[in-house]
Amino acid sequence: MKNLSIALIVILVVLGFGSVFVVNEGNKAIVIQFGKVQRDADTGETVVFNPGLHFKLPFIDRVVHLDARIQTLDDAPDRFVTSEKKDLIVDSYVKWKVDDFARYYLSTGGNRLQAEALLKQKVNNGLRSEFGTRTISQIVTGERSALMDDALQQASGSSDELGIEIVDVRVKQINLPTEVSNSIFDRMRAERAAVAREHRSEGREQADVIRANIDAKVTVMLADAERNARKLRGEGDAQAAQIYAQTYAQSPEFYSFLRSMDAYKNSFNTKQDVLVIEPNSDFFRFMKQSSGATPLDN
Repeated sequence: MKNLSIALIVILVVLGFGSVFVVNEGNKAIVIQFGKVQRDADTGETVVFNPGLHFKLPFIDRVVHLDARIQTLDDAPDRFVTSEKKDLIVDSYVKWKVDDFARYYLSTGGNRLQAEALLKQKVNNGLRSEFGTRTISQIVTGERSALMDDALQQASGSSDELGIEIVDVRVKQINLPTEVSNSIFDRMRAERAAVAREHRSEGREQADVIRANIDAKVTVMLADAERNARKLRGEGDAQAAQIYAQTYAQSPEFYSFLRSMDAYKNSFNTKQDVLVIEPNSDFFRFMKQSSGATPLDN
């Protein structure tokens, strides 16, 4: 009798624990009964258990816990083709959450990895459709927001069959494939080099023009300076000749005497000077006057 009581107590404890389940915060739960999702008898809607303590039929009902929070699908970048048949490497992410728990469980088995794999296909199909109707210039410059909104609408429509609500679709980064990037960079470098060569050529041409203009101005200035110098020298020589003529006219003999003194001075400037000339030459005219009379007395 005692053993039977113990057995009954154990059975009751097991049944009690088997009848209770707890849903943690951030999760929701559905009950699978005889292989089917438990639904409300009156409305036919799926019975979803919110966080807290709940009861179920032991050994009959199976509880499936599902994450009800917003999830982030951030996978590797994928390749898309634009309307110009140009490839782009697009890095994007998706924010999603479970909307219909019964449909989500039936379509994915409650496996998050499988759900994200299916969801990625649907989102990529929407992005591929939107990229295919736009050029690279339109995508990069001003239509990225419109592209993401249109992709969100397309993906949301196809994700309903998974019981998933897509909260947001965002494009993080758009790059060209490596081989295309290298080709573009090479072309850009060649174009910049051609522009640099053109600028250097124009600079050299302008430098030659500037040098030619300066050389011409210098030549003209030197010619003007030489002309003015010759004019001034001519005027100076004319004034000097006029002064000499006036002086000679006033006292020709005295003028001849001064000129002879200058000649003597220049001729006998050093002891090494040698002058070969006839004694009766007119050069010594003033030296031969021994009477002491000056030329002015004659």
